[in-house]
Amino acid sequence: MHYVFRRRGIRQETTRLCHQRRPVPVIEPPHVFGAQCFPAQSCRPFCAATIRPDSHPKLSMTLQFGGCFCWSTRCTLFPMKTSKPAKLGPQTQAIHGGEPNRRGVNGPIVTEIIRSQGKNKAYIYTRYGNPTLSVAEKKIAALEGAEAAVVTSSGMAAISSALLAALKAGDEVISTAQLYGGSYRLMRDVFPNMGITVRQVGTDLAGLENLVTPRSKVLYVETPTNPTLRLVDIHKAVALAKKHKLVSIIDNTFATPVLQNPIALGYDMVVHSATKALAGHSDIIAGVAVGNSNWMDRVRQMIIYLGGCMDPGAAYLLIRGIKTLGVRIERQCENALAVARFLERHPKVARVHYPGLKSHVDHKLARKQMRGFGSMLAFDTKGGLPASRRFCDRVQLFLLAASLGGVESLVILPIYSSHYNMTNEELRRAGVSPGTVRVSIGLEDKEDLIEDLKQALG
Repeated sequence: MHYVFRRRGIRQETTRLCHQRRPVPVIEPPHVFGAQCFPAQSCRPFCAATIRPDSHPKLSMTLQFGGCFCWSTRCTLFPMKTSKPAKLGPQTQAIHGGEPNRRGVNGPIVTEIIRSQGKNKAYIYTRYGNPTLSVAEKKIAALEGAEAAVVTSSGMAAISSALLAALKAGDEVISTAQLYGGSYRLMRDVFPNMGITVRQVGTDLAGLENLVTPRSKVLYVETPTNPTLRLVDIHKAVALAKKHKLVSIIDNTFATPVLQNPIALGYDMVVHSATKALAGHSDIIAGVAVGNSNWMDRVRQMIIYLGGCMDPGAAYLLIRGIKTLGVRIERQCENALAVARFLERHPKVARVHYPGLKSHVDHKLARKQMRGFGSMLAFDTKGGLPASRRFCDRVQLFLLAASLGGVESLVILPIYSSHYNMTNEELRRAGVSPGTVRVSIGLEDKEDLIEDLKQALG
């Protein structure tokens, strides 16, 4: 068996014969060799030959442990498996999707913002692309079942870039009235100044066809909605978008790719606030847009022009968080259903918004198009805003914070956070009352969460 190494341009080689005496392809390391190696036993399932440090003087530094693998180069001294499973499960994709061919557990964080000029045009400046960002993009695209993805500096950067990739002055966008407050304010306060008209429709999409004009270009929805967990029928939305030649964009933040995959159902683009469940640890601000290569090229151009690129450090934490997405969502769904059932029976709670409850108006639709009901819920207290404020002041285990989807459980009043600066009429259309409490369920023991809610409600 013939192995070839290159170290700083110097050809170093040694020859060994395996028991089958078959040639092995030369493996070219992408970087110089490091000194940390795994023990030689790791190559034995692939080849009977091993390399000892004293077998070749020039390799004594690199192979000082008798190793067969250099972590820093992701380069092996044995044949690599090239065949891949035709289809991997979602949790396997979350862990291995998008990762480079390697034997190290974690890839590097490429923090440099520029690279010296050379023949490779792939990475010249982080706003245009970065190796660490690329891993995150490929991983999320694999989870969503899409061709490509573009990571961004925030969820709103992903949402605005996806919309602007499909819209120009004079165009119209049709959206559901129930939206995350940031998306709603973008359409209310920014788009009119850009010459873009916004028309709104209910989550049932009734009357949408009456709103379509020759200038209509985009149908934008989120499902489940923030914060009242209303659902949009994805199949119906896709059919209407295709009928009227609208670009369909959906915010999948609450559901995550674990619970629904809109791309597989025909959507053109999916956006996420990756700050939330995808990263899952409340320690980064991030976003992502997902779709086919043509749309993602246009979204990337918007990121380049407007500057909403992701930081490599945030991308690394996003990659780390996604690896536990499946197990986190499973536990959070279990906890959320238990909490929702408790709240539904509580005498001081007027209404619970959770699609896992049979009392929820969209329960049947949730069972049809989702694989679980999610970690988010909301409820209205019978005492209105004063009672809800007292509740938020009394919680001990739950944290009073504006984010969601992390490992810790949170409560917040939407009128002071996601839906601030909205009129009473706008709140009514969004399904939000002054006393609505939004709850993000984490990974704590559900019995402890219920006890805290019990004492906080009094």
